[in-house]
Amino acid sequence: MLQRLRTKLFTEVKKLVPKVSDTELIALRSGTTSLDREIFMGKVKYPAVVETEQKLNRQKVNSFIRHCGKDQRIYPGPQHKKVMSFVARSRFFSFIIDEKYGGVHLSVKELSSVLTRISSANPALGVIVMVPNSLGPAELLQNYGTIDQQTKYLPKLANGDLIPCFGLTGPNNGSDATGSIDEGVVVQDGKGKKYIDVTINKRYITLAPVANLIGVAIRVTDKDNLLEKGQEGVTLALLEKGHHGLCQDTHHNPLDVGFPNGTLKGHLRIPVENVIGGEEQVGHGWKMLMECLAAGRGICLPATAKATSNTAMSGIFEYTRHRKQFNRQLITMEGVQHKMADMLYNTWLIHTSVGLTNNLLDAGEKPAVISAIMKQQTTDRAREVLNHAMDIHAGGAICLGHNNFLAKFYRAAPIGITVEGSNTLTRSLIIFGQGLNKSHPYIYPILESIMDNNEDAFMERMGDIIRHTGSCYTQALCSTIVREDELARQTKQFACLSNFVALHGGSLKAKQILSGDMADILSNLYLAHAVTWYHHHFKVSSVLTKYCVDRLCQENRRIFTRVVDNQHFAFRSLLWFMKSKEKSYAYDQSAKIVDEIADNKKLYEEILEDVQLNDTPLENLIYLNMTTDYNKHYNKMIQVGEYPNEGLDEKTSNVLNGYAH
Repeated sequence: MLQRLRTKLFTEVKKLVPKVSDTELIALRSGTTSLDREIFMGKVKYPAVVETEQKLNRQKVNSFIRHCGKDQRIYPGPQHKKVMSFVARSRFFSFIIDEKYGGVHLSVKELSSVLTRISSANPALGVIVMVPNSLGPAELLQNYGTIDQQTKYLPKLANGDLIPCFGLTGPNNGSDATGSIDEGVVVQDGKGKKYIDVTINKRYITLAPVANLIGVAIRVTDKDNLLEKGQEGVTLALLEKGHHGLCQDTHHNPLDVGFPNGTLKGHLRIPVENVIGGEEQVGHGWKMLMECLAAGRGICLPATAKATSNTAMSGIFEYTRHRKQFNRQLITMEGVQHKMADMLYNTWLIHTSVGLTNNLLDAGEKPAVISAIMKQQTTDRAREVLNHAMDIHAGGAICLGHNNFLAKFYRAAPIGITVEGSNTLTRSLIIFGQGLNKSHPYIYPILESIMDNNEDAFMERMGDIIRHTGSCYTQALCSTIVREDELARQTKQFACLSNFVALHGGSLKAKQILSGDMADILSNLYLAHAVTWYHHHFKVSSVLTKYCVDRLCQENRRIFTRVVDNQHFAFRSLLWFMKSKEKSYAYDQSAKIVDEIADNKKLYEEILEDVQLNDTPLENLIYLNMTTDYNKHYNKMIQVGEYPNEGLDEKTSNVLNGYAH
């Protein structure tokens, strides 16, 4: 009787569990877990600060920006070859390459800081430096290349002889392996040499128009069983510029931001030895990508989001201190303060979460789920900061000219939202969906026992999750009754709620609004813990820390209520204690938060730390606080670009061009 019940339970749960593809399984097994797992367990322990070595002095970065950061539209343009050569020869493409190959190899913290500073001055230049120092040939070669490949290519990537790009996306697939990736077949010539015969059609490939070392992802089949090692599947290979059949003829123009981005096309015969890692790594490309992407996604795009938000926040703060309307400084107006408080809130969430995530990565973690959270949350929140900044800066923000410090970020913002996985899909499918299967301490072992058809292991794992659910439910209920600290309480409530939501099984993939709401709770909890961790170690602002954590918890209260309300009656009855009424917003709160950035010197210096000021409009705004000739510089600061009309004589045109620049 007991055995029949066991078998029936095993069979019923098996029906609930979604079918997991090979590519999804690889993603689940790639990377690591850290605070994300602790949140799913209901209790977070904060990590110590990892001490890192600084290898680049700020003067070198400033000099680099002065040399090639003035032209915001680098590609296409007459100077792009000189810029690309200077970037490469300065070894700014070598920040993840080991020193034994001639690389600089920065810590994650320093890499993020450098990318933030460059992007704050020139988003296009930031993208150019970012991509080779994220997912691409250098990281793949360093982790998976053969000794010969590493010796041949890594020194040339480090010293700038080679400029890399990596091609995954095409018309029928985004940044995933489930779409129709270009398919190739293993063939053999008359001398017994093996090739991959493939026609590629890649698009959205950053640096493709200027690269001379090209990585490509293709799906390989072996119809004639020619492979002695490796297997069929996604495969990563290297090509050098000029490879027979390779076309690098066209480029895209992503919103006129000004970085090289384009296509890779052609019918190719790729020697099997060109596969990264050699023949034995044929078919293992998706695993390689997932293990690298788990870290890379959490560094570069959050750094550019931090550049956007910190620059916009500091610029608007300075602007509103001086700009007057109705005989009042803008910073004293409640409507402006309300938007500025929202800007500072999102800026500080990005700033502190970048700090925590970099610390985890420097400690050796490769947190796949946290990287997805960081990509989605930081780029979305940076756009919120920008939207408010544009409203406040008003005419100065919508007219191009020297004093416009926002337009370059506003134009680039949708790119960060879109690349490396659309934020819509990242939020709806990956953060909670992958988090539930990967970060939850007990769900993946159950999934594994079902895939192995191991009933005994399944029963043991079910015992674990039943005990975990009971413990989480009790702790979440008790924490509500005793009115525990709200962040700790919500962490326990999320761990409990996740177990109930998990009962939706495979249908959760289709319930993307529910999955998105659960992703928002998880993300808000991670951000709240990041703010708390940052204050615990650096003690920048207790006022802003409390405001950010309280506001994140308030956002979560609304979402908890919505999730519970959308469950069936039995679950709603059990989870009643997670619902709560929303607290009203205190009207004077915005002014207090704006006062904090005005009065707390340490906070403002922290926001400015990685923002490039030299030769920027921000430098002029800050100079207003020190100049003795205030009116002259104030009038210069509030000017917007003016350009000559059609048909003016050359002399007048030249005079007016002075106003534009």
